[in-house]
Amino acid sequence: MRLPPHVTVVEVGPRDGLQHESIGLSVADTVAFIERLGGAGLPVIEVGAFVSPKWVPSMAHTDAVVAALSRRPGVRYAALVPNLIGIERAAVAGITDIALFGATSETFSRRNINQSIADSFATFRVVMLRAHALGMRVRGYLSTCFGCPYEGDVPPARVVELTRALLDLGVVEVAISDTIGVATPGQVWRVLGALAPVVPIGSIALHLHDTRGAALANVLAGLQAGVTIFDASCGGLGGCPYAPGATGNLATEDLVAMLHGLGIDTGVDLEALLGVSTFIADRIGGRLPSRYFQAWRATAGRGEAW
Repeated sequence: MRLPPHVTVVEVGPRDGLQHESIGLSVADTVAFIERLGGAGLPVIEVGAFVSPKWVPSMAHTDAVVAALSRRPGVRYAALVPNLIGIERAAVAGITDIALFGATSETFSRRNINQSIADSFATFRVVMLRAHALGMRVRGYLSTCFGCPYEGDVPPARVVELTRALLDLGVVEVAISDTIGVATPGQVWRVLGALAPVVPIGSIALHLHDTRGAALANVLAGLQAGVTIFDASCGGLGGCPYAPGATGNLATEDLVAMLHGLGIDTGVDLEALLGVSTFIADRIGGRLPSRYFQAWRATAGRGEAW
């Protein structure tokens, strides 16, 4: 089995993780969380979202968080932006990595961002023009690539069509997302197999949720298909809003421990990462879903990596 020697882990906990938490963090605690993640060796960290606080109250302090950050050399700090207002806020804050959020499902797109897919791409075109003028690096998220909570199955051809459309707009990377955690390794192979002849596999990331406990199996399927960029959330922060009470994001510790066990370099210090999870667990007053973290804590911090 051929596996890549190195994987880039994109840490989404401060954005995708915290936006679903019922307990909001202060600006100071959010800044400390992000800085600790950088100290643990995470090379890319999504620090927040420049969105309307009316729709995502937990992201209302993103401007203040970014302003207070002590940025670590070699770490890319990214943020989600929905429109021109968001990109201008990001530019003022000094953010040079932004992400756009699209969907493969019309119903999901309308319910999540209040736009049809066609309208969302019209917005993306305008934002991309501004991003290029500002010299920003742009990532695209494509949600519901393995299934939609409203429309069910999503054909791989639809994923290919919209991935190509995003890359044609100028995004440098597309995160193929299992938004509701329904993917299986077979689906991952089928979707990536459809993408591989059409787009560079190096421009594809996988954003996996662990709602049904299959995220690590899906990571392995992605690795076998040549993917080298994976999203994860410290401690497994962030539930799945379409499956109340279920685990959401793939936990960064679980991902890093498995990758290191496979001999794949990430540049992430697992012990330091567990310390970050301890910090955030204490701040949100809850038990983190990460299985690796739970096992480590159960042995008083003496857990062994795989």
